[in-house]
Amino acid sequence: MVDTEKPLLIKRYASRRLYNTETSDYVTLEDIATFIRDGREVQIVDLKSGDDLTRQYLLQIIAEHESRGESVLPVDVLTDLVRSYTSSASTIVPQFLAASFEMLRESQSKMMENMSMTNPMTKVPGFEALQAQQAAFFKAMTGGMMNGSSGPEMETGEAPSDLDQIKKQLAELQAQLLKMGK
Repeated sequence: MVDTEKPLLIKRYASRRLYNTETSDYVTLEDIATFIRDGREVQIVDLKSGDDLTRQYLLQIIAEHESRGESVLPVDVLTDLVRSYTSSASTIVPQFLAASFEMLRESQSKMMENMSMTNPMTKVPGFEALQAQQAAFFKAMTGGMMNGSSGPEMETGEAPSDLDQIKKQLAELQAQLLKMGK
């Protein structure tokens, strides 16, 4: 039985091959990306030195997806990230990004909860299958960055109040970060 609570341990051999310790086989970067999209935490360590290489490989996965035209990060965001490495913002950028993704996950969860309670479509036969299909599509589009929560199935008649609330929360967070940076 696989313990999905613990991170999946991947060992990098001197040959740079990646070895899945749970299944006792070699894996590729795309395999690792799939594990992550499926909601699994991954830890990659160098077999000889024991160094944690997880960050390095995650960045490599992102770079490969971006280079194949699967652009998620706009150029201005990438530019700001590069700038943050050489400025005093480098101390608050990780906190800002973590808080932003947490707000996104919470908002998505609330939206899904509201959809299931107030949406008359939930009574239509086959709606659950459609909802599951949309969730899988959203998960694929976001690369699973929502930690396994199902995606938002926005209806065309949905009130914009959720989006307005998210924008307001993001603006408040940005204001707080600006105050911290001064």
